[in-house]
Order: sequence, then C-alpha cells, then structure tokens
Amino acid sequence: MGVQKSTVIFAWILLLPAVLYVMAIVAYPLVDTFILSFTDASLRKTTNWVGWINYEKIFNATFAEVIFRTFIWTFFSVSIKMIIGTFGATMLNAAVPGRALFRLLTMPPWIVPMAIGIFMWGWMYNGQFGMISGLLQRSGLVNGPVAFLAYGSTAFWATIITDVWIGVPLVTIYFLAAIQSIPKDLYEAAWTDGAGRFYRFRRITLPLMVPAIITMSMLSLIATFNSFDIIWILTQGGPSGQTTTMIIDTYQTAIGSKKYGEGAARAVLICIFLSLFCFAYFRVTRRLNPEKRA
Repeated sequence: MGVQKSTVIFAWILLLPAVLYVMAIVAYPLVDTFILSFTDASLRKTTNWVGWINYEKIFNATFAEVIFRTFIWTFFSVSIKMIIGTFGATMLNAAVPGRALFRLLTMPPWIVPMAIGIFMWGWMYNGQFGMISGLLQRSGLVNGPVAFLAYGSTAFWATIITDVWIGVPLVTIYFLAAIQSIPKDLYEAAWTDGAGRFYRFRRITLPLMVPAIITMSMLSLIATFNSFDIIWILTQGGPSGQTTTMIIDTYQTAIGSKKYGEGAARAVLICIFLSLFCFAYFRVTRRLNPEKRA
C-alpha cells in the first residue's frame, strides 16, 4: 500500500510541470475571459459588473448572421479539404514513376509563410492586375476586370479557396500516412478475388481511413473555425461584413471598438461552440473504438 501511494505521489510530481503550464497558459486566461465577459470593461471607462447584458447584446439578427456565416464558411472549407485530401492521398499512394517528386510538390502551400501565401492570393484576386481576372478576360468569359474581393459573394468563396489551398497539403500527407498503414494483404486478397480499384477503395481504403478522417476533420474544424489571418488580410471582414466570421467579429469588438467585455462574451461563445464540437468528436471516436465502448 505504501509503495502504491509513493508511486502515485511520484507520478503527480512528474505531472506537476504540465499541470502548472496548463493552469498558467490555458485555465487562467479562460477563467479571466469568462469573468471579463460579465463586465463593461473598455478603454475609456472604469470596469463595472453588468451581469448578462453582454450576452443579451450578442443575440440579435446581425450576430445570428455572423454565426450562420461562420458555420457555412467552416463547413465548406473543411469538407473541400477532406475531399481533395482523400483524393490527393490516393493518387500519391499509387505506384507511378516520380511519385516522390509529386509528394514533395504538395508541400509548398503549407511551407510558405501563411501571410505571404495570403498576400499572393490577394494579388491574384485583384481586378486590375490580378492573374485570375486577366485569364478570364483573355479567355472571353468576362468583358472587364473582375474584383473578386469587392463583392460579398465572390469574396466569401475567395477566402474559402485560399483556406483550402493552405490546408490541403497537411490533410493530404496525413491521409497518405493513414493509407500506407493499411495492411497490403487486404489489397492482395481483394485483387486475387477480382476486385477493381474503385471497389478496393470503397471497401478497404475508405472504411479503414475513417478514424484518420474523423481526427483530421476535427483538427481542421477547430483551426478553420478560429481562422483569423486569411479573412483579415484579404478582406478584414468586408465588403459590408459579408466575410465577417465570429473570430473577426470578436476582434473588431474587443480590439477595434475597445469593448473588452463584449468581446470577451463573444470569445466565450466561441469556446462553447468548439467545446461542443470536441464533445461530439470524443463521442464518435468512442463508438468507433470497440475496446473503449466496452
């Protein structure tokens, strides 16, 4: 009994640095933000306790549109990355000459500093001297310059395309590792039975990739939901707020308008949404794992 108790104490001593790190870096700012969300903290006034007023201000038609836009932006960005990543990993796994070079060529969007990559896309979206507008005019599809970032509908999809371009390489490499971990015997047995490539992909590759797809979808969802750089550099939430997501709205409220209490309430709401996503993820992975379910 004494030996077991000493082992537990020793284990907690080893965990103490990690616990202190989590408390200092994660727990304290989270609790402080939660408390701040119940105040009217700003740059010009003394801080007063206002209760649920900041949360009541959130629930209006304008912020409802922001929430809806955030979910749509996240859904399409993550879905497209998962589809392209799955297809790309399957192609990169094929036994073709030069596939090592093809794998290497998938990495530049992820290797290039994000800000540089986003500025590059901003240049291509420019209506006067952008490459995309120029190609469309030369092909005869449009009669004049197309300023993609000047209109809400095109700006929204432009930010999604940029996010997909940045995120696809990591998804592809992750899925490629998942595919290569599948036992080759399964493919050989299916090939011996006369199964075609599509059948092998549908019955072997895709089902065994499900855990990797769920994990990467969750990680990509959190990163995309919290994505700030892409939208801010390209549009700063414009035009007319058509690309404003929850993280952009939180920044504009807390930093732009100096309304720290209201910004904190928005940050808490983001944390709640992501916590629900994580809870759903753990429930799904638990059901997929027979040992944990038992």
